[in-house]
Amino acid sequence: MAKGDAAATTVATRPVLALVMGDPGGISAELTAKILSLPELRSAAHFVVIGDRRMLEEGAAVAAVDLDVDYRRSDDFSTEPALRPVFVDLANLDPADVTRGEATLAGGRFATENFRFALHLADEGRVAGICFTPFNKKAMRYAYPGYDDEIRFVSDVLSFKGKMREFNVLEKIWNARVTSHIPLKAVADHLSQDAILAEVELTSECLRLAGIDTPKIAVAGLNPHAGDGGSFGMEEIDIIEPAVARAKSEGYAVDGPFPADTVFLRALKEGFHAVLTMYHDQGQIAMKMMGFDKGVTMMGGLPFPLCTPAHGTAYDIAGRGVADVGASREAVLLAARMAARQNNQQGILHNTDK
Repeated sequence: MAKGDAAATTVATRPVLALVMGDPGGISAELTAKILSLPELRSAAHFVVIGDRRMLEEGAAVAAVDLDVDYRRSDDFSTEPALRPVFVDLANLDPADVTRGEATLAGGRFATENFRFALHLADEGRVAGICFTPFNKKAMRYAYPGYDDEIRFVSDVLSFKGKMREFNVLEKIWNARVTSHIPLKAVADHLSQDAILAEVELTSECLRLAGIDTPKIAVAGLNPHAGDGGSFGMEEIDIIEPAVARAKSEGYAVDGPFPADTVFLRALKEGFHAVLTMYHDQGQIAMKMMGFDKGVTMMGGLPFPLCTPAHGTAYDIAGRGVADVGASREAVLLAARMAARQNNQQGILHNTDK
């Protein structure tokens, strides 16, 4: 095979990812520019970047990186894999209208428009996955009053009725959870055997898509010391233990419930790939302590991977050019890996048949 043919084959087999510019008041523009400047990421995926050219160029200036992208209008672009990233210019925000370090209506409109555009591309099969640089929920609610979180927005935009869940991912371990953005006092009422079993199933499916063929899952208890035999609560005995037993009977490599204050230590020591926690902060605190600058948030359950860095918009350092690209890098690599594996399972190379 000639050198040119090998290069063409490499381009054709890269998964196509939409890269969404997030909140403009924070570090999203400079992170987007940094992602596009990293050769290892450009070799992992073909990017279709969604946003405003002026914002990207300002982000590149802040980050002190050079850009090499193909700028296109929103009515004239291709998602075919190519040597250069394609930037779809929605021309939807002038940097002069950005208030750096604040959540604003203009910023929320920019981020929601970009995200909506990318979601439709994924829904149409034109991209195999989506990554986005950080959003700000307050700004998103200014523009979209019903915005609770990304899961709610995706469900609304795509009329998605399936089960979607947020995962936090580090290199060595994932965190799944049975409940997410609800008050702590409501957690116990939302636990059931079926809910726990469904999370085990979805977690196993997502881990396999990420390349872990035989995933092992540790399940956390709800109460102190995992209830201590019923001394501090009965949820472990009545709900969690039976759910774990059902999951084992269905062939899943799952164990627990383990006390929440030691479950991550046990998981790392004993080679579990994920910890299933009962509520949001039970896992978030541990994950962010272990890798705040490398953590990834992944939305599982969709027909395509959807990934973002786990950190926020970092208003306090916006515009200084010091934003760490580590978590964004990991988000892109995870999305690319999952999209490529999903394409291979389907027996196709994305867009090569068009």
